[in-house]
Amino acid sequence: MLNNLTQRLSKVVKTMRGEARLTESNTADMLREVRLALLEADVALPAVRDFIARVKEKALGEEVIGSLTPGQALVGVVHDELAKLMGADLGPDAAQLSFATQPPAIILMAGLQGAGKTTTVGKLAKYLQEQKKKKVLTVSTDVYRPAAIGQLETVTAQVGADFFPSQSSQKPVDIALAAVDWAKKHHHEVLLIDTAGRLGIDEAMMAEISALHTAVKPIETLFVVDAMLGQDAINTARAFNEALPLTGIVLTKLDGDARGGAALSVRHVTGKPIKFAGVAEKLDGLEAFDPARMANRILGMGDILALVEEAKKGVDIAAAQDLAQKIKVGGKFDLNDFKAQISQMKKMGGLSGLMDKLPSQLQQAAASTNMDQAEKQVRRMEGIINAMTPQERTKPELIKASRKRRIATGAGVQVQEVNRLLSQFDQMQSMMKKFKGAGMMKMMRSMKGMLPGLR
Repeated sequence: MLNNLTQRLSKVVKTMRGEARLTESNTADMLREVRLALLEADVALPAVRDFIARVKEKALGEEVIGSLTPGQALVGVVHDELAKLMGADLGPDAAQLSFATQPPAIILMAGLQGAGKTTTVGKLAKYLQEQKKKKVLTVSTDVYRPAAIGQLETVTAQVGADFFPSQSSQKPVDIALAAVDWAKKHHHEVLLIDTAGRLGIDEAMMAEISALHTAVKPIETLFVVDAMLGQDAINTARAFNEALPLTGIVLTKLDGDARGGAALSVRHVTGKPIKFAGVAEKLDGLEAFDPARMANRILGMGDILALVEEAKKGVDIAAAQDLAQKIKVGGKFDLNDFKAQISQMKKMGGLSGLMDKLPSQLQQAAASTNMDQAEKQVRRMEGIINAMTPQERTKPELIKASRKRRIATGAGVQVQEVNRLLSQFDQMQSMMKKFKGAGMMKMMRSMKGMLPGLR
């Protein structure tokens, strides 16, 4: 969706240069491309129709001011309407979870099997503990899917939350009520209830989850939907919305190819805010959803705020300041520092995670890069450095032929790979020597070719 829509908009913007205002004729040309891009992204037809109608109404006759071209002005209208379609019109607090109840605040997770509910419960538990400082308990009422209870226990342990055990022989309502009682006695602030899913909508499933909702009276009922579901998302969302008083939506697998088709469809059908988006498989791959920022991504403007947030979470500020001070006073940039930079990048989601949040122009510049190969090369570099002795990392000039052979054997690579790493390190070291008075643009030019695969 991102690439298609961005390319189509760019194409039409070029044809509109020189126009003084947005007219019915030139607006229709651009909206035709937008409509095709949305349909190709599997956005539901009713959502596309409503969206195009609103954009057309807003855009016609809009004055082109300042340095904006008509194409750029229309992109601005499309951006605003995309953001509204995904919930910006509900206000900034609509996407926030509510804890305005006597603890525990119960959050019920609903959705089809395979949508990623169980993993999302683990991700949400981690988010609530780290971002909201809540004491979290999780419980599974999925007594049908083999190993479902064990899967939730595993992911809960991985994020450091508490888990309430259950058995497949128990009834879902009994499990949920027992978990609520346990949470109250042990002073948990939030209880996350994972429910059973089916491969499709059926009456038994809806009756069961309705009974669960009636029994525990959750403060939040979140509909978990696979962002790659496409047109089917609208039928699933409608069924759950009719059976349950949903309070919000969680989109999973937003890092897949669909890129937002379900985001537009589900929000349109339910009228409920999208509260979270799963953007990676790792348990820290859950983001609070922001309609305006998602509109930026869809239009190829990138999400610099998300990049900054990843940096805040992943970068060791103290270590970065120490390195900056070290370089400032003339200290030597060594392989320990080089490895630390690789580790920081991995914490921020790796090369692919960083690229996904950059504006489309920068993404297109790296379009020829094989990200899987680049990530593999980064891991290989880290392995080579790990195979060195502490002295070799501090004084790379000691690494001659015999040491290179030993390092290559230890890292399971050819000697040529060790030579390549040392060559890249030498370039980085030279850049660091110039950094003190270079300025940001000069530094960025110096970094060209530093990272593997990014030529």
